Amino acid sequence: MELDYNTLGLKSGLEIHQQLDSSKLFCNCPSLLRKEEPKFTVKRKLHAVAGESGEIDVAAAHESLAEKEFTYEGYDTICLVELDEEPPHVVNKEALEIALQIALLLNCKIIPITQIMRKTVIDGSNTSGFQRTVLIARDGELEISSGKIGIATLCLEEDAARIIDKEKGIFRLDRLGIPLVEIATKADIKNPQQAKEAALKLGELLRLVKVKRGIGTIRQDVNLSIKGGQRVELKGFQDIRNIERAMEIEVQRQEGLVKQKKSIAEVRAVNSDGSSRFLRPLPGAARMYPETDLPLLKISREKIDKAKKEIQKVSKEELKIEGLSDDMIKLLSNHNKLDEFKEMLSIINNPLLIAKTILIFPKEIASKEKKSLAEVGKTLNRDVLGNVLENVAKGKIDEGNIKHILEKIVKGESYEGVIDNKKEDINFIEERIAKIIKEKPGLSINAYMGLVMKEFKGKISGQEANEIIRKYVK
Repeated sequence: MELDYNTLGLKSGLEIHQQLDSSKLFCNCPSLLRKEEPKFTVKRKLHAVAGESGEIDVAAAHESLAEKEFTYEGYDTICLVELDEEPPHVVNKEALEIALQIALLLNCKIIPITQIMRKTVIDGSNTSGFQRTVLIARDGELEISSGKIGIATLCLEEDAARIIDKEKGIFRLDRLGIPLVEIATKADIKNPQQAKEAALKLGELLRLVKVKRGIGTIRQDVNLSIKGGQRVELKGFQDIRNIERAMEIEVQRQEGLVKQKKSIAEVRAVNSDGSSRFLRPLPGAARMYPETDLPLLKISREKIDKAKKEIQKVSKEELKIEGLSDDMIKLLSNHNKLDEFKEMLSIINNPLLIAKTILIFPKEIASKEKKSLAEVGKTLNRDVLGNVLENVAKGKIDEGNIKHILEKIVKGESYEGVIDNKKEDINFIEERIAKIIKEKPGLSINAYMGLVMKEFKGKISGQEANEIIRKYVK
């Protein structure tokens, strides 16, 4: 049964954490993740301390109960700041400039004098037992199709150490200190579709400035509650496509808890199927206290003006950089496919192939099958197209077979069935190619290619045909 989010009183907001492309926030070390074996290790035990209110935060107290010893692995690109053996340096100027640009793009009010704070974190992800964060701006807005979503705060903070083995408490220091912006929206989101659209819009905006790209460089959290319930934070969305499903499952879970009068405020980690599991109690204001090793951060009018000038240089036709022609950009815009296109860019970095898959192939299939484009679009929805492109990116599907696979799905075959049948098709085609070569010996590879592509047009790519032919032509 479809959930009525208005009746349930769903209130939701997003937290977006995006790595910036500069050196680390409080030292000069490069923001570089290393692949080779670490050069050294250190061990630490962390303890919860009282925040500015004089109280120990409930989430920090929960983590401290484990009394774990943590191991930190490092490299020659790590300094004493990451090891918490040296005071932090002043805020990285380039990271601050990028954060100001993002604040201006979101129409936020920049705070001219602000206090750098420590946020208690004793889950092992920081050698010091806290994360440094500073409020840069507040009260902005983001425009989506259904209206405006308020931006509550924009903070500049340091990323956590990289988890190597959570159970054993092993972390790597190469990620610790990489600059992040944390963008928190107001609780203006009323349904999962709005949440997904807002996350996509924020991702689009962030690509206009100097941020890191790729898996793990951006993370989304969702805060939500329903009438009569408590706020829950869902953590760990690296794939935006999971947001809608996870929110739906969480609302159903909360609905049951409200009826039982068992709703509690908590932080939950999202599983791959959209369900979630308890992580810790929801933290409060008691986890924050001032950073005493650094002065107040002063943001001058000159810095703001410089950020404005940089924004003005940003091309309004960003998609051109992605390698699409003006005509293709216009087609995507006219068919309201720009958001879908940008979502797929996080799956596979092949703009032209994405445009064909979401725009050209469905149109051609609709014409061939004598169906309306809307009808075909219901079958070839974002999830189906995203799964196909994801398998192309993983090398499980050849680019030349995308249209053939989509045609089979439109004809009623399941996605899983099409992929399984594809393996059987290739086996059959290989047997037929071997027979063609045996029946017509002595031809060139190009001649065999012509015969094979004529017989199996749309069912095999040129690369696959060439590889099979070369098995049998010596």
